[in-house]
Amino acid sequence: MPTSKILTREALKSRAAEWRAAGESITLANGCFDLLHVGHVRYLRAAKALGGRLIVAVNSDDSVRELKGDGRPLMPAEERAEILSAFEDVDAVVIFPERDVRALIREIRPNIQAKGTDYTAGTVPERDVVAEQGGRVEIVGDPKDHSASEIIRSRLRSRPS
Repeated sequence: MPTSKILTREALKSRAAEWRAAGESITLANGCFDLLHVGHVRYLRAAKALGGRLIVAVNSDDSVRELKGDGRPLMPAEERAEILSAFEDVDAVVIFPERDVRALIREIRPNIQAKGTDYTAGTVPERDVVAEQGGRVEIVGDPKDHSASEIIRSRLRSRPS
């Protein structure tokens, strides 16, 4: 079921331009969001607290498979996007096919790229493109104590043979 928060790349570019023209700041958060957990909630809440509009970019199914391996994602991208669009803190959701968000950053020019605490400002892969576009990187959320991959591994380990 589509929602007005789930946008195509073209629609997102237009929406971002409207927000920018209205003087609003734009924050971009991204990830696979394959098995939603409290770490994701805290990451997105902290990203929204940076101010302005929050765009969440969700890896496509193919890019999740490239990043996480066979058997992933557990849920299709459209469902992951729909769940994220239900969050009050989220203003827009887009699905992207690339392994990282460099192309999307060039398209929407966010003021801030919010990354989780599994990164440092120096290890964010897209930090160069964020800076080229005049933005900054912020590390937000709680310590990386939650991971969909680890939740899945621990559940498989605890299964009776």
